[in-house]
Amino acid sequence: MSKLSILVELWQFLKIRKKWWLAPILIFLVLLGGLIILTQGSALAPFIYAIF
Repeated sequence: MSKLSILVELWQFLKIRKKWWLAPILIFLVLLGGLIILTQGSALAPFIYAIF
């Protein structure tokens, strides 16, 4: 199963079930995960982890 098909399935779920309130939560989680991954090896990592 490809990662793209998972995103398509998630989009169809949101569209069919009218769960639009989940979209901002998912976007925030993706951005937060990306921030943690991108700053993992940098000097900013201790400051990012201190937030949580």
